[in-house]
Amino acid sequence: MKAYWRQYKPQKWLFDGAKEGRYLTTRTVEKILENASKKAGIRKDASVHTLRHSFATHLLEGGTDLRFMQELLGHKDSKTTEIYTHVSSKSLGKIKSPLDILNLKPGGDK
Repeated sequence: MKAYWRQYKPQKWLFDGAKEGRYLTTRTVEKILENASKKAGIRKDASVHTLRHSFATHLLEGGTDLRFMQELLGHKDSKTTEIYTHVSSKSLGKIKSPLDILNLKPGGDK
């Protein structure tokens, strides 16, 4: 991103559209994602919303507060942001059982 910023020095939009001074259209972004997915050999359906959802999930798993996420995602209602709090296997893997703390070993004294 730094190299792109230095080379193109965007003024109004990070990525200009086809017409000078205009933003990228939704359809252009969808087409770029479609072409990139093909080049990368990704066979699963991916959409711009998939990227948004992934971004939100990574923020959440990284410990970002829901209120900050709400602001970043532009949600007026916190309930909308809470949709992204689906349970992930990564989060489940971090949960420690209280029994693990006891360090119980089969056949041991504890």
